[in-house]
This record gives sequence, C-alpha cells and structure tokens, in this order.
Amino acid sequence: MTSTSLQDSTGTAVPVPPVAKKIPTERTHHGETFVDSYEWLRDKESPEVVEHLRAENAYQEAVTAHQEPLREAIFQEIKGRTQETDLSVPHRKDGWWYFSRSAEGKEYGIHCRVKAQDTGDKVADWTPPAVEPGVEIPGEEILLDGNVEAEGKPFFSVGGTAVTVDGTLYAYAVDNSGDERFTLHIKDLSTGELLPDVIENIFYGVSFSPDGSRLFYTVVDDSWRPYQVTSHVLGTPVAEDQVVYQEDDAAMWLGFELSADRRHLVLGIGCSEYSETRLLRFDDPEQAVTTVISRNERILYEAEPFLLDGEEKILLTHNRGAINSMVSLVDPAELLKPLTEQTWQTVVEHSDDVRVNGAGVTATHLIVSIRKDTIERVQVMGLAGLGTPAQQSPVEPAFDEELYTAGVGGSDYEAPVIRLGYTSYFTPSRIYDFVLPTPEQRAGELLLRKESPVLGGYDGSDYVATREWATAGDGTRIPLSVLRHKAVKQDSTAAGLVYGYGSYEMSMDPGFGIARLSLLDRGVVFVIAHIRGGGELGRHWYEDGKKLTKKNTFSDFVDATDWLARSGWVDPARIAALGGSAGGLLMGAVANMAPDKYAAIVAQVPFVDPLTSILDPDLPLSALEWEEWGNPITDPQAYAYMKSYSPYENVREVAYPKIAAVTSFNDTRVLYVEPAKWVQELRNKTTGSEPIVMKIEMDGGHGGASGRYVQWRERAWDYAFIADALGATELLPGAGLKQD
Repeated sequence: MTSTSLQDSTGTAVPVPPVAKKIPTERTHHGETFVDSYEWLRDKESPEVVEHLRAENAYQEAVTAHQEPLREAIFQEIKGRTQETDLSVPHRKDGWWYFSRSAEGKEYGIHCRVKAQDTGDKVADWTPPAVEPGVEIPGEEILLDGNVEAEGKPFFSVGGTAVTVDGTLYAYAVDNSGDERFTLHIKDLSTGELLPDVIENIFYGVSFSPDGSRLFYTVVDDSWRPYQVTSHVLGTPVAEDQVVYQEDDAAMWLGFELSADRRHLVLGIGCSEYSETRLLRFDDPEQAVTTVISRNERILYEAEPFLLDGEEKILLTHNRGAINSMVSLVDPAELLKPLTEQTWQTVVEHSDDVRVNGAGVTATHLIVSIRKDTIERVQVMGLAGLGTPAQQSPVEPAFDEELYTAGVGGSDYEAPVIRLGYTSYFTPSRIYDFVLPTPEQRAGELLLRKESPVLGGYDGSDYVATREWATAGDGTRIPLSVLRHKAVKQDSTAAGLVYGYGSYEMSMDPGFGIARLSLLDRGVVFVIAHIRGGGELGRHWYEDGKKLTKKNTFSDFVDATDWLARSGWVDPARIAALGGSAGGLLMGAVANMAPDKYAAIVAQVPFVDPLTSILDPDLPLSALEWEEWGNPITDPQAYAYMKSYSPYENVREVAYPKIAAVTSFNDTRVLYVEPAKWVQELRNKTTGSEPIVMKIEMDGGHGGASGRYVQWRERAWDYAFIADALGATELLPGAGLKQD
C-alpha cells in the first residue's frame, strides 16, 4: 500500500497515490443501505491502516515537493514578523500579577507571576507592572515552563490552570498526546515541589474552592462528552473524589466556573437550543446543588448569582421570548414559583438588530457583550438602580475602525477596570484596560496597555479591508470581508481565496493574522464569507443555516465565490477555497456542488463523513451534534437531508480541482478516518488529472501539532499549496519582509 511513481512522456517521475483496498461495509437506516468500502480505515490500531496513512503522507510529500521553497519563504516571513521573545500583559488576580513569556527559539510559553502592591489608589494598584521581553524583574516567579514540561514529549498542551486565593498552590493540566485528555498536577509554590495528588484523564478547566481545600475538575465519558464535575480534597486519594454533578443526557454538555464573587460553583448544562444552570453555595453546609431554571422549560440561558445592595440576585442572559437574547434580573425566591408566575426585571431589552452574547458583573458594574452590525462590542453600566427606572445608560468604549473585534479579556470582581482585547484585520492585537465609569468620569477611560509588535517593516496602511455584500439565490444579503494589498488593481487578473465556516453560531470576526500577510503580499484577494450558520447577523442567521436549512451555508459560500469572480478584482479561474473542521464539511460540500469554480480547495481537519459519525452515538461527540444537524438516527427527514449533502456520499464523476485534506492522527473531534475515506473516493470518481492529497500529522490533535514553530510550518504548508495552485508565488513589488 505504499506510494510509488510512474514516468510521464518526458521521463519525469510522476507520483502515484496509494490505493486503499475495498472492504464493503453496509450501513442501513430508514430502509436505505449505503455501502462503504473504506470504513476499515477507522481501526487506528491496525498496522495496515498506519502504513496506509504513512503512504498518504509520502505521496503528499512527493506531489508538493516543489512547494518546499515557497513553504520555507512563508515560514520565514511568519517568523520574521513575529517578535519571538515577547510577553503577555500581566493580569491581576488577588495579590499577584500573572503573565507569560515567550523566548526566541522556544516552542512554548513560560508562565510567570510577580507580587502586586496595594497602596489604596485602586486604579494605580490595578495598573500592570512594566515587564520587558527577556528581562526578569525582581521577585518574578516561574510557575510553569512549557519548554521544560514538553521536553522529550511528542505533544504538549495546557488544558487549564488555577491558583488558590492565597497564592500558595498552582494546579495545571497537561496533554502529551493531542487527544485532549489531561493529567492534573499541583505545585506548592512556596517550595516548588509537586504534591502527590495527580489526577489522570480530566477535561479542560480546573478551579480551586475559595478556601483552597478542594479542586474542581471535569471528566468526559466514553464518547468524549464532559459529563461529570468532580471535587478532589487535597491530600486524599483520588479514588475518593466526589462527583458534584453528573449529566446523563447524551445530548447535553457540562461545564463549570466560579461565580464572579466566588460564592458559588456554577454548573452549566446545555446544548445549542436550551440549557440549565445549577448552583452550589460554598458556604452551604448541606452542599446542595440547586437548579435555576429547569431544562424542561426549553430556555437557552446563563445565570450569574451575585449580591446587589446586599441582596441575593441572579443575572439571567436568556432567550425567553427573545431570539437574540436579553438580560434580566431575578430574585431567587421568584424561581421557586412556576415560570409563568415569576417576575423578572428587564436590564437589557430584546432587539432584532442586537445579539446579546453574555453578561457578567463586577462589584460595581454590569458588563454586557453584544453583537451589532456583525461587530462584537462591549457595554458597561453601573449596578446602582439595575432593573429599575433609575438604571444607568450603557457606556461603550469607542474605537475608530469600521471592522474590528472588541471583547472582554478578563475581569476581576473587585477591580476598577476590565481588560479588553481588541483587533482588526490590519491592527495587531491590542490589550486595553477600560477604567469603569464613575460619577466623576462618566465615559470611563480606555488605557492602551500593549499592541502586539509586528516586525519586518509591517505597515497596516499597505493593506485594505472593506465590507462587501454578496446576494444569495434566495435574495439574502451575505456580508463579506474583503482583504487585499493596496497594490492589487481591479483589473480581473489577481488570485482570490474564499474562507468560510458557517456553523454553531460561531462568527468569523475581524482579527489580525501574521500568516495571512504572506498571501496578501503575493496579490491574493482574501475574502471571508460570513455565511449563514454563523452568528454574524444574530440568532436568525444561525438558525437559517442549521438542520434542515444547512444547505444555505454551502450555497452562500458559492454565491460569495461568484461575487468575487464578478468583482473585477480576480481572474475567475484563479480562486481557491479554505475551511476547517465544520468548515471542512463546507469545503467537501462545495467541492461537490461547484468543483469548476475553484482552482484548489484546502480542507483542514474536515468533517466530510458527517452521517456515518452522527449515526454512531458511541463516537466522540455524536449525540451533541444532533442539535446542529438533526438526529438522523430517529428522524428519516434529517437522515435524507444529511445524505443529500454529506461530502463523502456525494462525490461524483466530475473533474475535481486540486484538493488537500489536512488532518491529525489523534484528533478526537474529527477523526482522521473521515478525510482518509474522502480522498480515496475523490480519486475513484474524479475525471480530472489534478492531484488529491492528504497530509496527516501523526502526533497532533484537532488543532494540529503543538509547538508554535511547528504550527507556523503547518500554516505555511496550507498557504503554499494555495498560492502554488493559484500561480501566486511571487511577492508583489515592494511587498514582503523589510528591515525594521
């Protein structure tokens, strides 16, 4: 099953793709039988399967060998624009400032802290210390050096950290295989020694109780669904850990966090359509878990318990009679009544034009995250008079760009500031502290703490980002973000790339990307298609691209491609498509729908065999997917609809473009077997001669390999494949790296 090569008419060796044997497997549902010849590739323990995957890599390497100089050039451009020795802006938690450093030549971050001061001037006390790249400051402590932890390991990722309120214990969870199952360690920061408490096979997230005596963590079931929140008492055997709550509904996801004021453990249970919050009061001697609103009410909500003027209140962000969600305030006593008899005070009313994403509190202010005109924004208002006619008007930090993303990057209950992250397509990531409004300073104050440096002579004015609109076949207007180098002329000769995702109400928000500059500098017009199934235009936008309207996602992407082809910017024969995960499903679908519109398609960790996966509830996360796609096990209509677009099952005899499926052997979200089967079927059916390759990272997970240099090389591989296919390998005059 190894890849070999033949010779063409000129005597040049031509790689031959590996051919997997066919072992027919029948899958019968709702009276319909599908014969799958490649299901045997699912057995990752099989030496024959591993041999086949290595042969796929060998073929891919042979086919793309000529791209190596371009890959190296793009890698060096990414590296040359990145300040490798850098650090994060310190954030304060209790009596310490926490931050991370990165160092040139090092793959992983180094987590550090330094003692904070309390002078009585709250804004001054919450002003981060000046920390310089590569310069240790007096009293600095290293909590975790990822480079030391990763030594000798094939993979390294941190799935959560926590520090006790008194700052003496540090817990961290590590994954060394890429399967997102973590081992938890606890370090005594006064001695540097590890405690004997070691907890295996936990999921993301870890928190100490406020008194530091207990540690909370999440456990996944056999289908990789987080279903238990567990409590470990320090110094006791792990076998004696207590399950705080177990969620037995296979379609519900479980998570937890501490409330902002750390008086409650907040358990979040839900799917994309409804949810349930349960609370555990730390000072409750009975340790009883109480339900805020039962899932039986079918409300999608989040709850934050807090004290308002000394009285217990619960802040609800919910969709009760509000498809775009709203914010209400409720007295816990009201929750004991039937829902129809409860009185809730409106804090942020519902709007058809504004999507409320979430809300939280500090000791003095309410913080609301909203989306308006596709853009994520932050609003704050004082707690005084909340939910009454005396409620204060919201204050929104003002930014001067049209297309940007601003989000809460962290807040502490007692802090006079909230941390904001800001970015746009050509503004590198900025960290601000927003001083919360006071009677003396009603607009608050925006303080820039850092803009991530970009080296190599980067000048944002060399590039242009515009908002354009494509028109879908049903008349719907689809927002597009169109990015280009200013030197590109509107003469229908440039190359173009369309990127999309369009699932789970996730929005492809404006954000800076160093790697993307390498494509723009080669004259590629980069279009981000904000298609239905995402969240850019509110909850309706999502609901019009899921379940039995999922095909809108795919047709919107094709309509976005048609807009680009007619825009005057690009040559219609020089357009590529890119998407990952559920966006990889999108790539598979558009490859079948409109293969002639693309010169190349790159599908990253692609969900291209969705029906097989979701029909098996024992596979990772399958049951959780029913709210997104429908349940094809019980619903014949959902089955038929999914079958009509499943990429693997709809490959047909047409000339497919160049296709690259990029995946990881240890991915637990989209199993490698999906692209492995898909590329075989594409090669079977294509009537064209373009190569179809699979690149598989044998040591990585859903996000690929773990080190930053390795990740840069992976991105360089994807972009080189695209640029080569589009004939966009040369830098525009004056573009590229420059001397600083």
